[in-house]
Amino acid sequence: MVSDRGLDVLRVIVQDYVASREPVGSKSIVDRHAFGVSAATIRNDMALLEEEELIAAPHTSSGRIPTDKGYRVFVDHLAGQRPLSPAQRQAIETFLGQSADLDEVLVRSVRLLSQLTHQVALVQYPSLSRAKVRHIELVSLTEKRVLSVLITDSGAVEQRVIDLPGPVDEATLVQVRSRLSAAIMGLTMTDAAAALAAAPTLVPPGERELDAVADLITETLREQVGANGQTKLVMAGTANLVRTEEDFSGSIYPVLEAIEEQVVLLRLFGEMAGDQRGVSVSIGRENAPFELAETSVLTSGYTSNGNLARLGVLGPTRMDYSNNMAAVRAVARYLSRLLGEN
Repeated sequence: MVSDRGLDVLRVIVQDYVASREPVGSKSIVDRHAFGVSAATIRNDMALLEEEELIAAPHTSSGRIPTDKGYRVFVDHLAGQRPLSPAQRQAIETFLGQSADLDEVLVRSVRLLSQLTHQVALVQYPSLSRAKVRHIELVSLTEKRVLSVLITDSGAVEQRVIDLPGPVDEATLVQVRSRLSAAIMGLTMTDAAAALAAAPTLVPPGERELDAVADLITETLREQVGANGQTKLVMAGTANLVRTEEDFSGSIYPVLEAIEEQVVLLRLFGEMAGDQRGVSVSIGRENAPFELAETSVLTSGYTSNGNLARLGVLGPTRMDYSNNMAAVRAVARYLSRLLGEN
């Protein structure tokens, strides 16, 4: 059984190894930390930690580094509740407060989170199946090209360029938009998709030559509605992962390939529930089913119009858990507040 002092030794081993990437020895612990005991006593504590598989020796006669199990004990019991600095909090409010819509908010969120943590940042789009259609617009770009714009009450904006089979005048676009709006305005994404599937012809009987145009616009709008009902991820900071390549054994490319698979990451996000601190942490071998056994993933939930989603960071197991948990939690809370105001 590990003593309280042994847990304190584990804490400084994690902190020193994260800071230096060098194995930590008993002498350096005695020199750098005020334990008030000899190096021999610290070696005994480290031996017990090694027996419990909380630390390991990467090389013969070297210092010790934390294991996945050691990081887990650190995160669950030893990581301090380090608050963000006033400058970091001001950066969150300033940077995210400039965002105009949901897409921009989420892009800015992952960019900011990757800068705060120096990890890969990920944010999941909220499921918008319950979001409602707020506005539809058809903008003529050329005689045969139209921009279809769908805006939901959650602030999401979906745009598609449509190449038409023939020229269409502005009056026809106004008529088609009016009929589409009448069919789905105020409906949820789920109901809007069903309404568009059953939509009657959008042009008067005397103008059947425009049926192909109206059908194409309707089908495109159905795709836009469907896109807003699906879950996807926005990612930033992949270069941060490359900069920590030394923390991975062998090649880093399998990790890069794994994080490109959004379905895998979304499944991982779905299995991570927040703890009492509002942050969920999955470490090392816990991520093996997702081909991410040498990484840690930290996530927290945020809400947008009652729709729950998650954001977080991914990086090597050797990371600053205290700072990263604080940053993930702070950005998630601000994001919920910002999207709630919208």
